[in-house]
Amino acid sequence: MTLTIYGCYRSRATRVIWLANELGLPFIHVPVIQAYRLPDPEAPGAPLHTRSAEFLKVNPNGHIPSIDDNGFKLHESLAINLYLARKHGGPLAPQNAQEEGLAIMWALWAATECETNALSLQQHLAAFPPEKRKPEVAEAALAALKAPFAVLDRTLADGKGHVMGSRFTVADINVAEVIRYARPASELFDANPNVKAWLEACQARPAFQAMLQARDAEPA
Repeated sequence: MTLTIYGCYRSRATRVIWLANELGLPFIHVPVIQAYRLPDPEAPGAPLHTRSAEFLKVNPNGHIPSIDDNGFKLHESLAINLYLARKHGGPLAPQNAQEEGLAIMWALWAATECETNALSLQQHLAAFPPEKRKPEVAEAALAALKAPFAVLDRTLADGKGHVMGSRFTVADINVAEVIRYARPASELFDANPNVKAWLEACQARPAFQAMLQARDAEPA
């Protein structure tokens, strides 16, 4: 049985690799870089990228990450994590139908309520060069995230520091990997101390640190 994870570390593939590390799953890593990061994706000798014909046979949408689990192909990082947790079980997986519903809900919540605005904060407060940053975009994203962060903060207070089940689960990984994009807006975390402590605890886990070390070793 072979699990193959497609995608470079500097992408949403980190979510899947972190979970695989938590579960102790052996996997083959195939680095696939985003085509937009290459000066000329069609140049001879260009690395495998999201528009390469070879990769489009794996994911015709042309996005990373994707997995091939012994012939079963799956895309979308949050869905991949839910699948792997369910397949391999253990404390990270939902324990019943209610928890499965919660895990799906939180994945969708992270994607719809937070991710776009969190990415805007990362880009316009940190990642983009100063001349490309737009303060008005960052301000709008910050305002939009205040309510979702408050919801998450209350959930963590009620859940003994976790998103569901009062224990560390796949739901924590999926939500944490979205929320972390907002870290340049420190005021969001200062206003929601449960979120701040939870994210720090998530990222202190050995499985996350192993993923981060590999990510830092990958060329930017």
